[in-house]
Amino acid sequence: MSVTLDPIMLALVQNRLDHISRQMGWVMTRTARSPHFSQAHDFSCFIADASGNVMSQADGLPIHTGGGGFAVRAILRDFKHAIAPGDVFLLSDPYTAGGNHLPDWVIAWPVFVTGRLVAFACNRAHQIDIGGGAAGTYNPLATEIFHEGIRLPVLKLIEAGRTREDLWRLLLLNTRLPEALDGDVRAMIGSTRIGAERIALLVEEVGADRGGELFEAVLDHADRRFRASVSRLPKGSWKAEEPMDHDCFKPTDSVIALTLTVSESGLIVDFEGTSPQMRGFKNSSVANTTSAVYMGLASFFEPDLPKNEGTFRSIEIRLPEGTLVNARLPAPMGANTGSPAYEIIQAVWKALAQALPGRASAGWMKGVQVIISGLRPNGDRYVMHNFAAYGGSGAIEGRDGINMVGPLVTLSGLTFPNLEDYEQLYPVRFHRQEFRCDGGGPGRFRGGTGCDYEVEVFTPADYSCVIYGIPGVSASFGVGGGKPGSTVTPTFTLADGTKIHPTNSGVERYGPATYHVLAPGGGGYGDPKTRDPSGVLRDVRDGIVSVAAAEREYAVAIAPDGSGIDEARTLQLRN
Repeated sequence: MSVTLDPIMLALVQNRLDHISRQMGWVMTRTARSPHFSQAHDFSCFIADASGNVMSQADGLPIHTGGGGFAVRAILRDFKHAIAPGDVFLLSDPYTAGGNHLPDWVIAWPVFVTGRLVAFACNRAHQIDIGGGAAGTYNPLATEIFHEGIRLPVLKLIEAGRTREDLWRLLLLNTRLPEALDGDVRAMIGSTRIGAERIALLVEEVGADRGGELFEAVLDHADRRFRASVSRLPKGSWKAEEPMDHDCFKPTDSVIALTLTVSESGLIVDFEGTSPQMRGFKNSSVANTTSAVYMGLASFFEPDLPKNEGTFRSIEIRLPEGTLVNARLPAPMGANTGSPAYEIIQAVWKALAQALPGRASAGWMKGVQVIISGLRPNGDRYVMHNFAAYGGSGAIEGRDGINMVGPLVTLSGLTFPNLEDYEQLYPVRFHRQEFRCDGGGPGRFRGGTGCDYEVEVFTPADYSCVIYGIPGVSASFGVGGGKPGSTVTPTFTLADGTKIHPTNSGVERYGPATYHVLAPGGGGYGDPKTRDPSGVLRDVRDGIVSVAAAEREYAVAIAPDGSGIDEARTLQLRN
């Protein structure tokens, strides 16, 4: 039943919930053991009501939180009336526990007020290692989920305030980095405890008997806001596809296909026509696909839309079983928060852009992810994630793409760790981390240019390499006359000077080596020859666009000494 309350009260409750979510994130970044969390922020905090509906996802990565309700509803399903004050739950499995992929562990702290369950404070965090066939949680050689690490159904990690030490020992036995995992999970628990305390205070202030009513009203308000946004779309159906061209073992012609239908009652997102699940680990769970759809829809409209599950009540998602978007056990899913989540979001954007072209976005890059693992000189094991090897975002009307950004599924929520810290933590030296020249897709608004990144590794190491596109083939696309961005180009240089150019995903062991990647750029928006020449000059001076590309792509001639624009030559080129 729809609940209507004072709009000021609704705004205050939503803002309070969002602030609590951010507080949980602050606790996590300040207490986690791994730079994966304390710097890169590969975790997300969210709050759900007593029925498992996400009410706030204000801190973190959208791909983590959009499907958070599936995890909480799995707790309610499996434990029903066996949830008590002092319990804390842990889960990860995409088939049985509402998970995305296995390394994304969820800690959920039930919130009780006057003996009544009122909410859950949750933290979903990508663990730095959970066992499996490759260090660092990504095993590109996996053909079954059993190759990807420990599977966690819904578990009580803490029961009535007492930690289950047997379960804790089991978790630490199934990681290559038990000290890091121990500290990180404790930080997750601490963050949700703080969240639970703050939620309880909020409910006590408004009255325990009114808490549920207020939370329901917050969700109803979000539903109304989203329906108002969708009302701007004409009624009809739009089809879109996004290719997936490699399954980690061989090239494929797989596609994410969807039909988006706008009707009087809401939206239908139907994935009929999507390719069957693949051999490699680029398959998606229901929770992950749903999260990607929600992210694609919410990010297309106004930025101030409420980010809770009420926003998506009017959406029906149809997921054919046995396909890339709803794979059957035992399909591996290790890469799914990157691919096919990336392709799902882009397909949603493409369909919506047909209905509302003015809000179209050019394609984002598909990055390369290399995880380096080995032994420090003292014999301790390390696992280093190369977050900075991502590229640029796509341009939109009125704004260039972001030059160097985390993957699309994070909407820049994933940040790049401090290189000086990494050089202290790992046996590496960084040679460069800078904007790439001529990486962004040309357009009236230029695509993000991507990153030129090089790191030297002093010790023998294993390299788990996941390339989300194909080297030499641009994964982004332009809009309205804009052009695609550059392609991804990873290279390993061994101590003897041998250069290795990986063609796609795999796990290799090299002696001391240097890893260099030219990360891909985002697509451009609009005809490049209509770009403001002063913007082209600025890019040339910043080293983002070369003098040759300024003339070739933008029809802007730069004076030989680089001092300014050759106006006469530019006029000639543009006419």
